[in-house]
Amino acid sequence: RLADVVTPLWRLPYQEQLQVKYESQRKILQTLASCLEELGIDAQKPGGLCCPLRPVVPSPIINGYRNKSTFSVNRGPDGNPKTVGLYVGTGRARNIVCVKANHMENIPPKHKQVAQCYEEFIHHSPLDPCILFHEGGHWRELVVRTTSCGHTMAIIIFHPQELSQEALATQKALLKEFFTSGPGTVCALTSLYFQESTMTRCSHEQSSFQLLHGEPHIFEEVLGLKFRISPDAFFQVNTSGAEVLYQAVRELSQGSGDTVLLDICCGTGEQCAIGLSLAHQVSKIIGIEVVEKAIEDARWNAAFNGISNCEFHSGKAEAVLPQLLSSWEDARPLVAVVNPSRAGLHYRVVRAIRNCKSIRRLLYISCKPEGEAMRNFLELCCPPAPGKKLTGEPFAPTLAIPFDMFPHTVHCELVLLFTR
Repeated sequence: RLADVVTPLWRLPYQEQLQVKYESQRKILQTLASCLEELGIDAQKPGGLCCPLRPVVPSPIINGYRNKSTFSVNRGPDGNPKTVGLYVGTGRARNIVCVKANHMENIPPKHKQVAQCYEEFIHHSPLDPCILFHEGGHWRELVVRTTSCGHTMAIIIFHPQELSQEALATQKALLKEFFTSGPGTVCALTSLYFQESTMTRCSHEQSSFQLLHGEPHIFEEVLGLKFRISPDAFFQVNTSGAEVLYQAVRELSQGSGDTVLLDICCGTGEQCAIGLSLAHQVSKIIGIEVVEKAIEDARWNAAFNGISNCEFHSGKAEAVLPQLLSSWEDARPLVAVVNPSRAGLHYRVVRAIRNCKSIRRLLYISCKPEGEAMRNFLELCCPPAPGKKLTGEPFAPTLAIPFDMFPHTVHCELVLLFTR
């Protein structure tokens, strides 16, 4: 069953889900404590943990919390080759099917409605779905984004194959007509985008998002700030959960009027949202982000919200940060917040943070602490290692707070506070 694959905890009462997640985070902190012991660091705290672990902070919204869903097009269990849904099965077992998301607890009704309408549209289209690129076909993914302000954005991903510009224009006109004056009008889309993509995933730079109808952006509000969302902008998938997370980061950073906050997004494309939400309580925000579009959004968001104490650097954190910190002579306290993707932080980023004496507090937000992030934790806390150019004073894990950003799934967002 689809729900059991994507949201394996959905049958459990919510308190039990939180308990399952607490146990998994406890094991991660025990593993970190053991690894630190092996490095000769006395890190064992009560319960064999490396630092105190708070209970999992629940999500304010438990069902339908996702603000972004990606639907695939493929053969359904009933044999319909134009099913719009989520994948179940594995390539190895050759049993992959696309199952409608109607029973998914974490997907809001609006997303399911747009998926149903898209399926109706492609069902009547003479063009085939694109299941394997080399076998032809055109209709691919649908991305739906919604906001608490009531906005809905739909992005249709389409493989052009050998179609002429004229034929492409016809498909775009038909899509626009369907969603603006046909059966799709029930979706009340704020924005309808179209992307011609010959790759699994395409950025705006690789293949532009073409606005077929409506507004170029939708807007979200977080902690009283307004954020502009582009088609490929990354935004925490659970908006109300993000608010709770950002509030905790605000408290843990202990930022004051003379603090400089480093917001290192590390390619997540998150528009330096954490930094912006803390801007009013610190003297300066420095945001680093590799996704050019996210920096554009961050600058717009700062200006729109009247925030003037921010500077944004575009580029890879491993290139920008060492340069920025090597010449750091600002006497103000420096607090770093890192929010990397599952791949963790680049070694050069860890080294720059570790070797910068001014950083006494570091908040590491991890969506997969048992993965590559564990390597980062050890690099931050190990004894000085001149061979690895880790000469700065080691950090120590001080507090861990898990946040349930993904109810019904096994995933959790862990905020680890490191101090020295």
